[in-house]
Amino acid sequence: MINRVRQLRKERLMTLETLADRAGVTKSYLSKIERGQSVPSIAISASLAKALDVPLDNLFADAEELTDVTVTRAGERRPLTSEDEAGTRYEGMALEAGTKSMTPFMLHPPLDAGPVPFRDHPGEEFLFVHHGRAELILPSRTITLGPGDCAYFKATQPHKLRSLGTERAAVLLLVSDAHAHVHADAAAAPGLRLP
Repeated sequence: MINRVRQLRKERLMTLETLADRAGVTKSYLSKIERGQSVPSIAISASLAKALDVPLDNLFADAEELTDVTVTRAGERRPLTSEDEAGTRYEGMALEAGTKSMTPFMLHPPLDAGPVPFRDHPGEEFLFVHHGRAELILPSRTITLGPGDCAYFKATQPHKLRSLGTERAAVLLLVSDAHAHVHADAAAAPGLRLP
């Protein structure tokens, strides 16, 4: 994502300040994202995508790379965070897929979620535990998930995830892009006007 946000911002003739205001982040943090010095969370990425009026996956792949059918082999997942990341580590999947209403990631939650803030964003999330055990933490309760277990929830609900045990779990995360649904609905009903 290093220069993708900057490229999209410049294509829209937006200043750093304008995009930062629309996405609800500071100008200095946005600058760090654009220079590759900081990797935004999924929630912030969703805010940036909404502010740029693009599907979430467009932040991670160039438009020229997008295709109708995308296969991501196990060894080809693109790391979106460094191996040393203390928080959740993300790997991109199907980044080259064309227009879609959900974005898949393989994530490896931290063992200690204490310092990780709760996140919330538009859309919905689907979690499937591929390996290990994880705990979905909500303000009102926690839900333990083992291999093969899944959870589906509104992403507007504050949430975070941690691995249980001695090593990080591998969790498939599907994030729906509520913004993409609006565009899909508009395409299906040409007379529909978007706000």
